[in-house]
Amino acid sequence: METTLVQESKPPKEKAKPVSALGMIAVDAAERRTPADEFADPSFEVQQLDFFYGDNQALTQVDMAIPRGEVTALIGPSGCGKSTFLRTLNRMNDLVAETRVEGKVLLDGQDIYHRQVDVVELRRRVGMVFQRPNPFPISIYENIAYGPRLQGKVSKADMDALVERCLHGAALWDEVKDRLHTSALGLSGGQQQRLCIARALANEPEVLLLDEPASALDPKATARIEDLIGQLRGDYTIVIVTHNMQQAARVSDHTGFFYKGRLVECTPTAQMFTRPEHQETEDYLTGRFG
Repeated sequence: METTLVQESKPPKEKAKPVSALGMIAVDAAERRTPADEFADPSFEVQQLDFFYGDNQALTQVDMAIPRGEVTALIGPSGCGKSTFLRTLNRMNDLVAETRVEGKVLLDGQDIYHRQVDVVELRRRVGMVFQRPNPFPISIYENIAYGPRLQGKVSKADMDALVERCLHGAALWDEVKDRLHTSALGLSGGQQQRLCIARALANEPEVLLLDEPASALDPKATARIEDLIGQLRGDYTIVIVTHNMQQAARVSDHTGFFYKGRLVECTPTAQMFTRPEHQETEDYLTGRFG
């Protein structure tokens, strides 16, 4: 349920623009364009995005639409900008000194870089799981309960049900139901990563950003993470950065190829891996570089 957090004063007789749950003025449909017209209802629309670390430009003129309820994979050689791009989608790059963003990133048609954005609410709606598992050094139960308890949105009586639901959602419940109050650090690497996904689900996000979530895991744990992504498809919009092209082919509906800070192309995954539109993409997919 959306909550109005900010409202700008308007002169008399002028109709006020709607205010979103992020606490910012909504962008009128006539004031924006869709980078990929084939998506009638994208979660994200990225328009002419430039990103800078100090004087170094890491992303250049990125235009991209991310379809709702589907899995979009981002591939490309190391240092091409794919992880930087992922972090622009929930403003994690704000935590890095001397960074600058130009262009627009629209979530449900609203610019997340508007000066009135509620960044805490944004990061609740757009959850993130990092490359290496980072569970809190507390119990499995408390890892899940931490975010909802901090927000004060879940009563004590409902917390048990929430924890169980999120662990089921992360395909972890059967493995940990008898040790919920033991340290999360005692879990295996793959279990810890699924716990981090369950922790993100506890905040009821709309989007999940996964930054190489299986790169530090063994093949068996990797397969569990890939199965989980398939189970979450449809309920969440998922964007995954992966260095593993085979993984992108297995889990994603759409794939974007980044090279030297530019989005070279973004197409349905089957097309990307069989009929790429650009020579650079074909060269990367066939191992000529990267």
